[in-house]
Amino acid sequence: MKKKILMVCEAFGGGVFTYVRQLCNDMCDNFDIYLAYSLRPQTPKNYKTQLDPHIHLIEVKSWNGKSVTNIVNDKKVINELRQIANTVQPDIIHLHSSIAGGIGRLAFKDNNYKLIYTPHGYAHILMGSGIKSTIYKVVEKYLGKHSKAITLTCTKSEDEVAKTLSRNTAYIETGIDVKELANTLKGVKRHNNKELKVYTVGRIAKQKRPELFNKIAELVPEVQFLWIGDGELREKLTAPNITVTGWKERNEALKIADTADVFILCSYGEAIAMSLIENMYMEKLCLVSNTMGNKSVINNGKNGYTCNVAKDYAKRINEAVKDFPFELAKQAYDDVLKIYNNDVMKGKYINFYNSLVK
Repeated sequence: MKKKILMVCEAFGGGVFTYVRQLCNDMCDNFDIYLAYSLRPQTPKNYKTQLDPHIHLIEVKSWNGKSVTNIVNDKKVINELRQIANTVQPDIIHLHSSIAGGIGRLAFKDNNYKLIYTPHGYAHILMGSGIKSTIYKVVEKYLGKHSKAITLTCTKSEDEVAKTLSRNTAYIETGIDVKELANTLKGVKRHNNKELKVYTVGRIAKQKRPELFNKIAELVPEVQFLWIGDGELREKLTAPNITVTGWKERNEALKIADTADVFILCSYGEAIAMSLIENMYMEKLCLVSNTMGNKSVINNGKNGYTCNVAKDYAKRINEAVKDFPFELAKQAYDDVLKIYNNDVMKGKYINFYNSLVK
């Protein structure tokens, strides 16, 4: 009989959905996969068709957006998760993202299974400084020291943070489905730009630091900037050389991205950004913040550049205008094929899970 793995995911949308969907689908041949999830506004309407039919889907009804802020409801969630675990009798429980990681580590204390927690980027780092982030850090440290869970992160630099918060840690680099992306890009016509274009993609939110993106654009006013996406901080993008496209379907977003040359990711931190790996595969020059996650993927001066302040980004953009570093973009592409791809990630996960349930 196959070993049973219960995946628990409250943040079932965005990059976490992409990651968990891919992981569940990849593990189906080797393990009996159960997925306990919560629906969010960002959850794709066709999420069931994106998951292998062999995956056992269990919606956590009491997860209704009140968790963490509502103690009474948290108790309902804990009871429901325990009931699910009692029914499934898993060998491994894998918690995904902060809320599932917090509630799950309180709910699951049994020794009949192995417990894993993947933060997908620590919330207290992703949201920048503030009271809320301080509270999240305190909670992470408490649970990390008082839980039997192994904290499994997505990069070496995130693992370094995990070691300051948890007793047991490990990391497996995230990989994208290269074949799927290649098929998607078949319909995208490559552009030969006469003038350099710079862009980013995603939600215009605090984590992505739109004020910094705006400052970079102001420092190189002769270069056109694109933000593919939208969000609550759109008004922060005031530089006249920035165009905000609004939300686009994936294929359309890729077509727009392919009209640009330089990809910027100036976030406070990442677990590992799927968009970064995708743009490395697309052979863009990647300029990223020298922060958790990003600095593990981009080796400064080898496959892109890490930057600390707006002037660093502006300097690299001006250099690219004069002499585009094609060799860095090519190395980034090669790194995806060797390290950050689905097949490599799948093999590492199979070995990791098997090592826990010999």
